[in-house]
Amino acid sequence: MPTALTRTEPPRWFWIAAIWSGVGLFDATQTVFVMRAEGMHHAWGHLFVTLLLSWLPWALATPWVLRLSRQYPPDQWRRFATWGVHISACAAIGLVYAAWIAGWEKLLNPWAKPPGPDPFIDLWLHKFDNGLLSYLILYGVLLLIAYMLDSRERLAMQRTEAAKLSEQLSKAQLNALRRQIEPHFLFNTLNAIAGLVREKRNDAAVSMIAGLSDFLRRVVQDSDRQQVRLIEELEFAQKYLDIQKVRFAEHLQVSVDVPAELFSAEVPSLILQPMVENAVKHGIAQRVQGGVIRIAASRCNGTITLSVYNEGPSLPADWEKTSSGVGISNVRTRLRGLYGDKFEMRLQNERTGGVTASVSIPFIAAVPKE
Repeated sequence: MPTALTRTEPPRWFWIAAIWSGVGLFDATQTVFVMRAEGMHHAWGHLFVTLLLSWLPWALATPWVLRLSRQYPPDQWRRFATWGVHISACAAIGLVYAAWIAGWEKLLNPWAKPPGPDPFIDLWLHKFDNGLLSYLILYGVLLLIAYMLDSRERLAMQRTEAAKLSEQLSKAQLNALRRQIEPHFLFNTLNAIAGLVREKRNDAAVSMIAGLSDFLRRVVQDSDRQQVRLIEELEFAQKYLDIQKVRFAEHLQVSVDVPAELFSAEVPSLILQPMVENAVKHGIAQRVQGGVIRIAASRCNGTITLSVYNEGPSLPADWEKTSSGVGISNVRTRLRGLYGDKFEMRLQNERTGGVTASVSIPFIAAVPKE
């Protein structure tokens, strides 16, 4: 199996080095070219090197400032300790920066001052005093960047946690739906098996037991899968209907109209079963002569629509207020957890009689298994 390639972000020190190198290169190039253009005379090579290397203390101090920003975040500005730590850090960086610059100017004399640069201590204090405002600005910019980076990381963590909670909620809802399906369906099926045994229809009873076994095995096997291919969901619904056919015999007829090109579409696990169950319970079971259940699927504009029609009684006018169906409500909640507002669920009466339940969700093709 080929190993998937993963993209890794460069470490933070790489970006720190790259940014400060860019700043130093820009400062040295701009200063040297502008001064030469104005006809000034300095030791240009030494000046370029001095200005380029002058930003090294800030580059080395940046990780420290980022760490201080986490320990003493700028949003805690009312705390005296926050002010004290950051002002002290800014002053320390400024002193090191000024000493660094003074050392290079003392060594290389880039400004070509005759007879040479001032004494190191005087040069150091002069550089520090003249750069106080720039130190405060640079340190403030570093704090702002650190705060923005931390905010982005916190937001990413919150989104990750929200996604995990959403996934856990979806799994809990799926498990709740499974727990809702299994007990009363199991009891109804066992009662039907007992009736077949009393009627001495042993072959039918054995067939129903086998169908029940396949159905429950599928429930257990797919307990952790949130989405399955449509063909698998159709097979699962068919197992349920096969059991119901034993109960209703010729009173239950099933029709499936799903194009083969939609078999690979990803759909939520157990999305059809409650729709089919409602069609049997509230539709076919309410008619002495039984009827037809039609399962269909279609695709339009990036959306796949699954529908289940039954020839049972029409919905009452106030069905939305009086209906207490937990299964459909559970499905709607699951869909909202999986797709947000990008889904539509409908229950409607047909003009020719019967009821259609339909679900429209984004079309996603399942990734082929390797």
